[in-house]
Amino acid sequence: MYDGKRILAIIPARGGSKGIKKKNLRMVQGKKLIEYTLDAAASSKYIDHIFVSTDDLEIAEVANSNGIEVPELRPKKLATDEAKTIDSLLHTIEYLKVNKGEEFDYVILLQPTQPLRTSQHIDESVKLIIDNKWESLVGVSPVNDHPSLIRSMQSDGVIEPLLKQTSTIRRQDFITYYKVNGAIYVNAINETFNSETSLNDNKHAYIMNDYEDVDIDEIRDLELLNFFLTKKK
Repeated sequence: MYDGKRILAIIPARGGSKGIKKKNLRMVQGKKLIEYTLDAAASSKYIDHIFVSTDDLEIAEVANSNGIEVPELRPKKLATDEAKTIDSLLHTIEYLKVNKGEEFDYVILLQPTQPLRTSQHIDESVKLIIDNKWESLVGVSPVNDHPSLIRSMQSDGVIEPLLKQTSTIRRQDFITYYKVNGAIYVNAINETFNSETSLNDNKHAYIMNDYEDVDIDEIRDLELLNFFLTKKK
């Protein structure tokens, strides 16, 4: 709890994954990938309840072994490749209200594919959104490849700039751009938080360093994570 507001953390972890088989259970330096996020959530000063939303018994067992109860498996219709994350969040919020009598003021989404996000990041983002009375917040990182140098290519080989401006700008004069990094999403639970909510379009930013942005999607991302963890030690 922070400033009288109850905080729910939801960790979505499907059993299936395309790029890396059983991705959330892959071992990295003695820990399963999902355990980095479980540990960060459990170490937060402000999270009141942690809910792991999964359709996989093995993932549920890992959560249980880390002291986090999984009272139900995610319904199959919410565990497909086409299912939207927002619907899974709404299902969890309603489940806890109806079956456990628990209600919350804010929900924070913590994807296990962003293992370098820490409890400090979580607590800073919670304080930021509540202190400023914002309705939504999303984690972002600086973009290394500046948009003024990015091109799309037409079928005839002609390239088109992403930004309609000259790219003859000194690098030190570039405007800083940010990307949604997938590490943290915080939303107020109210009438505007519904199935039409686009989490990536959350309005306010929580800025993280670019080296904290490791999104596990391919094998090379696991190699990069291993490098950063080794360097951190």
